[in-house]
This record gives sequence, C-alpha cells and structure tokens, in this order.
Amino acid sequence: MTSWEESVVGVEVSVKGLTKSFGVQKIWQDVTLTLPQGEVSALLGPSGTGKSVFLKSLIGLLRPEEGEIWIDGTNIMECSSKELYEIRKLFGVLFQDGALFGSMNLYDNTAFPLREHTKKKESEIRSIVMDKLELVGLTGAEDKLPGEISGGMRKRAGLARALVLDPEIILVDEPDSGLDPVRTTYISQLLLNINAQIDATTLIVTHNINLARTVPDNIGMLFRKKLVMFGPREVLLTSDEPAVKQFLNGTMIGPIGMSEEKDESQMREEQKLADAGHNLGGVEDVEGIMPQMEPAPGMPYRQAVDRRRERVRGIMHELPDSAQQAIQESLDEADRQNDEHGNQGNDGRGDDRRYDDGQQDGYGNYREPAYDSPQSGSWR
Repeated sequence: MTSWEESVVGVEVSVKGLTKSFGVQKIWQDVTLTLPQGEVSALLGPSGTGKSVFLKSLIGLLRPEEGEIWIDGTNIMECSSKELYEIRKLFGVLFQDGALFGSMNLYDNTAFPLREHTKKKESEIRSIVMDKLELVGLTGAEDKLPGEISGGMRKRAGLARALVLDPEIILVDEPDSGLDPVRTTYISQLLLNINAQIDATTLIVTHNINLARTVPDNIGMLFRKKLVMFGPREVLLTSDEPAVKQFLNGTMIGPIGMSEEKDESQMREEQKLADAGHNLGGVEDVEGIMPQMEPAPGMPYRQAVDRRRERVRGIMHELPDSAQQAIQESLDEADRQNDEHGNQGNDGRGDDRRYDDGQQDGYGNYREPAYDSPQSGSWR
C-alpha cells in the first residue's frame, strides 16, 4: 500500500507576467497567478484559449516570450537545459489522451520514467510500479496493452505513470476528455484521493463545469487572451463577470461565441431571442455553491484543507463581498460542527485523520457521502 505518512507537501508554483504567442498570434498575455502548496487548482476557459499551452509552459515544453515561472525557488525561464531537466523531475503530468506507449503493457508504461530517470534495480521498480497501479485501481491489469482497455482505464494508467516519481507538482490536462459524466466523477474522486495521500500541488486544466464546481480549492479562467481571475473557488463561483457566468451556466447569452468572442451585434440579437422566450441552452444560475468533493472513506485527511482555511482567512478582506459571504458561511459551519463534536484545533484528530462513512467539505464540514467509493478495478 502507498505510505501517505511519508508524503511531503508539494511546492508552490508562481507565475508572473507570462505572455505566449505563436508567430503573430498572441495566445495569452500578462498572466500572473500562484498555485498554493499542496492545494488543488483548476484552470477553465473556452476551447482555444491556451489552457494546455499554459500547462506545457509550466514544465518548459513551450517557452513564453515574457514573464517568470518560479518553481521551488527557481525561475525556469532562466534555466539551462540541464537545470530544466532536473526541475521536471518535480512534475507528474497526465496528458489528455494518457500518452501511453501503444506497444508497451501498463506495467512497462508505468515503469518507463523510473527506467529513464533513475538507476533503481528492477526489484525496486516493480515494487513502486505495483504500488502506483494499486493506487489508481489497476491491480491485475498490468499485463494489458493500452489498446485492450477502456478510456477510463487508460486515464488511470497515465495517472499511475505521472505519479511514479513521487512528484511534488501534478499537472492534469482535461482528465474528463473522452469520459462519460459518471467516469468523470470517479476520476475526480481519484484525483482528490491522491491529493489526500501525497499532498502534491495540483493543477487541473478542464472545461468540465461539474468538475470545476466540486473538485478544486482554487479556480481561474482564461478568456480574451487574459486571465480573467484566479483565486479561492468561491470567488469565481459567485462572480458576476459575464464571461464567467456564461461559461459556468453553459448558455449562449454572454460574450463567448463559437470563435471565442462575439461582437456586440450578435450579443444583442441573442439577448432579444432570450427575452422573447427562446431557449438558448444552458442552465439557470445555480443557487449557492455546490459542496466540494472530498476523498473517499478510509483516505487520510486532506492537509490542504487546514492550510487553505488559514490562507483564505488572511486574504478575505481583499475578496468580493459575495465570495467573502460564501467563505464565512463555510467557516461558521465548520466551527459549529467542531463544537458539536467536541473537537479542538485540527478537529482534534491530528495528522492520522481518516475520512469515515461521512465526508467533509473543503472547510471540514461533516456531510454524508454522495456515493459509494470505487473499489480497486471496479470502474472503467
């Protein structure tokens, strides 16, 4: 079994004034954000806004023209190729399609980074590989080829390979791509289970709204070649920014169009149709904030919950009123639950806390599980 007691909190990733172009086409400009240590963050945006480009820039696969990318105290924009090679060992990356080698079975796919980047003996490699395959629920599937398994299993195999070097930073590119809503929920649960066990700093690139509403601690959005916002999940989920509301509700009403951005005349025409009673898709505004998912029963307590609570308390005065209210309601409920259960400080359970048959939201509030946790190998 994976030893989560040995996990080390992931490193902070800080991006300052980042600008990237392909030729004369500017992808995004002046992007500044910080991925807090050990927390799960999500980056949203319409198709074509450069979310995957941003992810690849963080690991040096693409080089922005301007800005800084600080990882573990090092600005990788100034690194030599040799230094960048070492920095990349801090990362685990799950690409959209899993990026598995079709001619290798799942065992060899997962073992590949260990054989490439370490001098470990095969006996050590086997122990690590089987541990990671167990972590993602693929015990017994190690001899299968990627073409012999489902898309969901390929995602999990790619995740096992991303974890094999015990990364401090995990980048996940469109984990829901090609998956139905149920499997997307399972992969969301798995990502939180992993965060609870290894406490890595995690960035998920997605345009799946349910995942964005329920998984991350922090959310950002790219649109019109800029970072619209980035911060605690409550900021974006309570925002009145037109592009954010349109994206979250999935409606035609708003500035996002088929070619990313609409002109004013199209927006006026669509608003007239909506006012006349035409259905332009999407859903009504969701009242309140959906509860944040938490690790499955039996998982260790997410240390990021406590760190985030203290961090957000320190910046609440800088946030919009709607976000402050949502955060304060969660904090008040957490305090009430702690008092009812006679807990002190860190819920009185110390670092060996586990989730029982009930779960907790992102601030430690007790709630019933939304569904049974997936058993090893039981979902595809």
